[in-house]
Amino acid sequence: MKTKTLDQLKSQYYGEIGVPERDRLERELEALRVGFKIRTAREQKALTQEDLARRINKKRTFISKVENDGENITLKTLFEIVERGLGGKLNISVEF
Repeated sequence: MKTKTLDQLKSQYYGEIGVPERDRLERELEALRVGFKIRTAREQKALTQEDLARRINKKRTFISKVENDGENITLKTLFEIVERGLGGKLNISVEF
């Protein structure tokens, strides 16, 4: 049995990078990573979702949605969560 990397599997089932279906998948995975990083940082700071929501003037359910699917979050809100809510620094990179 030959072992394949995750990138090989994604290419096999979704096509190479640049194919619309593969690009959609990569964007969705990145959104999940953002939500996971927010959850991890919140838990490391021993904050509940309610605590974090209160710090940025949002509802707990909003924080839950961001942590489980960060896809539709605005940059403004992302900055608020990371910097005001979690006391971190947000760096954004763009690649071409």
